[in-house]
Amino acid sequence: MQNTIHKLLSSKALQAGVYLVGAGPGAFDLITVRGASLLASADIVLHDALIDPRMLEWCSGAKLVEVGKRCGAHSNSQRFINKQLVDAAKKFAVVVRLKGGDPLIFGRAMEEIAALESENIYFEIVPGITTALAASAALKQPPTVRNVSRTLTLTTMSSHLSYEDAGTTIYYMGREQLPEIANSLIESGRDEGTPVCLVESVSLENQRMIGTSLAELLSIDPSHIFPDRNPVIVMVGEVYQSKAKELLPLSYLLGSLNMRAAIQAAA
Repeated sequence: MQNTIHKLLSSKALQAGVYLVGAGPGAFDLITVRGASLLASADIVLHDALIDPRMLEWCSGAKLVEVGKRCGAHSNSQRFINKQLVDAAKKFAVVVRLKGGDPLIFGRAMEEIAALESENIYFEIVPGITTALAASAALKQPPTVRNVSRTLTLTTMSSHLSYEDAGTTIYYMGREQLPEIANSLIESGRDEGTPVCLVESVSLENQRMIGTSLAELLSIDPSHIFPDRNPVIVMVGEVYQSKAKELLPLSYLLGSLNMRAAIQAAA
């Protein structure tokens, strides 16, 4: 695959500089052809912590440096990552900064762009599939449907959103904020029965999709539902009315977990 991709794009000469490349939502084969070709041509790749190792196998001969952040674990500060990027650009010809999802969607790309611009370093941005769209594909459910939801909000905040403009709301990095998200939306005018789809580890082999409602999320303990602390995307809106009923019900999952805990306590 690496050779095929490289041949497809080898006619385009690469300018020395930094390439901010979107790796996609998780699965190694969801990166763009352009992104994969850059990995094969890179002299150094500074990559996020959660990048699939199989994707890094395409970096033939490149120096690999893990720089990304990981929720709940020690990770590099953004300022240090910026410095590493600038230092790499002064030492290597083709530098790839491999970022999960799309670099421009909650990827802190602006800080890295500012650092490169301040040093007059040439850079390009190669888009990737953002997690919200990959989760929508996994659900086989568009987030916007005529006469149901004409607006789509992507956010990381559990704070109030205007009910009139909400339509479909998709939260990134929302695992630990599930009760707060539900409470905020209900206080802003959403019905407690509004359907919610939770998608864990989007596009990976351990992907899990759970159907629930805002009311059910109010009193849950996220660490009880997601003990492995994998990334979870939270999808809220009337467009999920039918889809949420097809997924693993949160109530069933909670019942199974409580029963297991009771059995272990009695043993």
